[in-house]
Amino acid sequence: MRERAVGIHASGGAHWPSAAFRRLNLASGYVSKWMAARLGRHTEPGSILYSVRAMIFRSWFSSPMSTRNRTFYLGVGLILAAISLAISGCGESDAKPQYRWGVVDRGSVQTVVTATGTANAVTTVTVGSQVSGTIREILVDFNSPVEKGQVIARLDPTFLQAAVAENEANLARAQATLVQAERDLVRIRDLYDKSLGAQVDYDNALTAVDVTKAAVRQAEATLDRARVNLTYSVVRSPIDGVVISRNVDVGQTVAASLQAPTLFTIAQDLRQMQIETNIDEADIGGLREGMEASFTVDSYPDDEFTGKIRQIRFAATVDQNVVTYPVIIDVPNPDLKLRPGMTANVTIVTAARENVLRAPATALRFRPPNEKRENVSPESRERSGNPRDSTMTAEGAKSNWGTIYRKKSAGELESCRVRTGLNNGTHVVILGGEIHEGDSVAVGQVAVSASSASAMPGMGPGRRH
Repeated sequence: MRERAVGIHASGGAHWPSAAFRRLNLASGYVSKWMAARLGRHTEPGSILYSVRAMIFRSWFSSPMSTRNRTFYLGVGLILAAISLAISGCGESDAKPQYRWGVVDRGSVQTVVTATGTANAVTTVTVGSQVSGTIREILVDFNSPVEKGQVIARLDPTFLQAAVAENEANLARAQATLVQAERDLVRIRDLYDKSLGAQVDYDNALTAVDVTKAAVRQAEATLDRARVNLTYSVVRSPIDGVVISRNVDVGQTVAASLQAPTLFTIAQDLRQMQIETNIDEADIGGLREGMEASFTVDSYPDDEFTGKIRQIRFAATVDQNVVTYPVIIDVPNPDLKLRPGMTANVTIVTAARENVLRAPATALRFRPPNEKRENVSPESRERSGNPRDSTMTAEGAKSNWGTIYRKKSAGELESCRVRTGLNNGTHVVILGGEIHEGDSVAVGQVAVSASSASAMPGMGPGRRH
């Protein structure tokens, strides 16, 4: 409702400035709006005061009146403003903070480590070729079961056979040279014994025999290498297992130079798998070899697989400044559901407590607002101690002392000293103290609504009514 301020003529003919009344009317409007926001315009005090204010200023500016009457109405307006301030102040002083509550109960508390890993066979062998040649025959395919020593492929042996024949001829030539050198040595020795030959001729004959013997051994070694290369043209399986990869086809040329090309990949036994996962350095301290681990794979989301930690490796991996350590988990795979390369979502239980007294973990972190203790019973203040104190339990686990605020009658808080154990971030084990099953404990404070935190009059521009 917009009210216009008009000039007022008091007795004696004086004219009151309309601008002064307009500012006074605007200021009173701020007071009325703030009062309505604090008390509610439709509540009885707010409605009455708001209506009285409107009546006073409507009568003030709608008809002429004497200076005495103006003074009377101005005093009534100031008294009403003081009453509204007193009422809202009492409302604020009587308000008490509202809290969110949790319940102390019995149940299980577990701390777990989660990570992702890859399923692989325990032993995987890549089969290559040590000689160059063209693939003539492939005897196995993907998923083919193989046995150790079984022929799985053959290379064209033409050049390898020619190399064997060439080295056999070289060996025969070296052996013939040796026979001739031994004959020359016998003849020169007879002449030397009869003093008909020179010493130097006899020495040269001995040297020639030794050289030809070395040439024969060299030719034999070269021939053996050629024969071995010929056997490499037949590719055999080195282990019992399953072919999980084939990288060549018939007619493809294999070039073995500095590195042997990979022809097949064979997994030894897919009935025994392993999960290779990386655990963050913050969690690796809680793991031990032999711990149980469970995981799921996307192919079978409803099935949970189990295994045991076989190895925690010391070799660290740094990826984007995050340090992780490889952990190997042995997993039985009797029905062959798990396949190499599957992604596993691993969960490892590092500690567990069953049927223990537990409280919400947020209750340990909760403190009354601004550390005020107006709503905390005085006898409980002295019981609050240092929450960092720690002791060791009978089982050797570390326990800490902390403070939890318990609900009393009339919504008051009572601080209770408790000894806590395992904490997984959701629940904390209560090992001792003044907390009992079924107690309500404060876990947070209810947020104050915006309407109850309205600004004081004159603090904002507002809107004219």
